[in-house]
Amino acid sequence: MKIKNLFEQTRLVKRIISVSYDIFAINLSLYLALALRLETFQLNLGIAEYGSFVLTTIATLAVFIRLGMYRAVLRYLMIPTLNSVIVAVFVSTITLAVSSFLFQSFIPRSVPVIFAAISFFTLGGPRILIRTFYSQRIRRNKPNVVIYGAGATGRDLALALQQGNRYHPTAFIDDDLKKQGTILYGLRVFSKGEFEKLRGLYNPVKLLLAINNIDKNDRLILVESLYDLPIEVQSVPSVEDIASGNATISEIRDLDIADLLGRDQVSPEPELLSKCLASKSVLVTGAGGSIGSELCRQILKQKPSTLVLFELNEYNLYNVEKELKKLASVISPETNLVGALGSVQKFERIQSVMEAFCIDTVYHAAAYKHVPIVEHNVVEGIRNNVFGTLNCGKAAIRAGVKDFVLISTDKAVRPTNVMGASKRMAELVLQSLAKLQDNTKFTMVRFGNVLGSSGSVVPLFRDQIKNGGPLTVTHPEITRYFMLIPEAAELVIQAGAIGHNGQVFVLDMGDPVKIIDLARRMIQLMGCVESLSRDADDLLLARAENEIEIRFTGLRPGEKLYEELLIGDNVSGTSHKKILTALERSLEWEDMEVLLDKLDDLCAKMDILSIISELQGAPLDFEPDEEISDLLVHKKQRHFKVVK
Repeated sequence: MKIKNLFEQTRLVKRIISVSYDIFAINLSLYLALALRLETFQLNLGIAEYGSFVLTTIATLAVFIRLGMYRAVLRYLMIPTLNSVIVAVFVSTITLAVSSFLFQSFIPRSVPVIFAAISFFTLGGPRILIRTFYSQRIRRNKPNVVIYGAGATGRDLALALQQGNRYHPTAFIDDDLKKQGTILYGLRVFSKGEFEKLRGLYNPVKLLLAINNIDKNDRLILVESLYDLPIEVQSVPSVEDIASGNATISEIRDLDIADLLGRDQVSPEPELLSKCLASKSVLVTGAGGSIGSELCRQILKQKPSTLVLFELNEYNLYNVEKELKKLASVISPETNLVGALGSVQKFERIQSVMEAFCIDTVYHAAAYKHVPIVEHNVVEGIRNNVFGTLNCGKAAIRAGVKDFVLISTDKAVRPTNVMGASKRMAELVLQSLAKLQDNTKFTMVRFGNVLGSSGSVVPLFRDQIKNGGPLTVTHPEITRYFMLIPEAAELVIQAGAIGHNGQVFVLDMGDPVKIIDLARRMIQLMGCVESLSRDADDLLLARAENEIEIRFTGLRPGEKLYEELLIGDNVSGTSHKKILTALERSLEWEDMEVLLDKLDDLCAKMDILSIISELQGAPLDFEPDEEISDLLVHKKQRHFKVVK
């Protein structure tokens, strides 16, 4: 039987072969030990000698079985596993010595020592050979990689990759001078300055970052130092993901989004997180979206009595409910998790859900947020973002909800698009409702782009780079504020806990990021280089040379070069250093009601031009693009100019 065929046999057949070989190897070792000691192969063995042989064989097999040697897969057997062979040989040697004394067999006292040496090679040798053969066989089909970090994480990764079929680790890179030049798991540790030497020796396809025991600022500095290396950089999961069972050490991932932008997350304040959630009945609208689903994850950690997932999209609701049920079984099994299908545009539906589950706290994340899509579908954007918020706010008041938090956006500040105008209008709606009563506390939290969301540029850029480009950027000067989704969700929860009725909060987003800089970082860290604009034939050649073109496509309808978080300068701090509060003008309910009635009537008539004009007349500071982009207007070939 060829060794290749051996790998393809069933586990039962492999175990029978292993046990049969071990019986043969043990007895062969006993025979050779006696022959070497007596200097003859003509042995005259009696019942006593055979009894010692049998007892020694049984003892050795018993140790192997006890240590799980016959459950181990030979192709994955590593040198540490040979400790089991050493233990078995030691036990069998003692057994041979004791049994020869008890049976009064003719076995000289030096034979057990000779037997120990021979049996170690006959039992352990074939296992090493099979492992070596398999390693050499699969190594030819595995691309080479270099591991950055020779600490515990890096060593665990090297061990996992050596046993797997995906990558072949060839070397370590580490900044620790004490480790450089040493050999770990057969891999030499190099310095970062020797990278070109490594490329020449091994031609690695990726550099795997295996450092998890440093803070985020140091990690950012480390990642920035890798920008100029001509190789794709990827990372292993975080220690938290590995410890929680959400990932394994061998799961190679693209660099975390935070590594690309240097966003350092601020630790939350536990008392603020739990204030409106612990043992409360909570509802999240838009629970299947990027922000809504992350809010649900953070809410579950605070152990609410009930968490209602309110979502329009059936498939999104199915996915988020399935994920959260699994999470809840671990961190909050006492929480009653409810998936409610419905639209915020249906007042009766949202009110009945709030009343049925005695909701204490609402996080309103349901919205149409994609700027060009809302520009092309003005009426639906207004219906969902403005009147959906109005329905949720009124339902909350009637259902006796104590806390209501609106997820707003930086695009609501001096908006140039309908999406931003609709979100600013939603803020004004809740501020007007706040003036009508004191039972429900309405707060609004405004922040910029969240990294990794469905509309984020990061996954778009990543896909474009993997497809060979071009990488599309709307404008060379466009900048945006960014925040991690978990951080945004935590800050939203905390802002809702410290707010007063009708208050608008602004999250500290840090410094804005130029999108072109983000694009170039991603190109470099994915092992590519930026190319200049080319014609079609040259672009194919550029792809072959691992070059990525950055192509500027122009600002989309309603898109701004720079986003703002505040309308005016009247801003002050709160008890949380990352949460600011803004004092901005609002409308009395009587004025708001008149405005809403007009918008409702215009939406019913599908009068896009008048809707835009009405939004311009409202206190939104709305300055739209000159050309209306709504699909219905263009379908009728009516390219109207907005009256300034």
